[in-house]
Amino acid sequence: MSDSQVTIKLTSDEALVLSHWLEKLQMTALGQVVDDPAVWAPIHRIAGTLDKTLTELFASDYDERLEAARQRLRPED
Repeated sequence: MSDSQVTIKLTSDEALVLSHWLEKLQMTALGQVVDDPAVWAPIHRIAGTLDKTLTELFASDYDERLEAARQRLRPED
């Protein structure tokens, strides 16, 4: 087993939007989306890291911050 690690860098906007999506993913009928149990270990690790890192998750204006981040990340038509 390799003990090497991979580092992923995200902007604050990317991290916030991804965190929200991962939370929704974990609350759905996951068997339909994730068909390999081995995938859950990295999903939970990423989600846990984001939860510990993002102070925005506990902000009273979380919904507004999330929507603003989404808008900034969406490609312009």
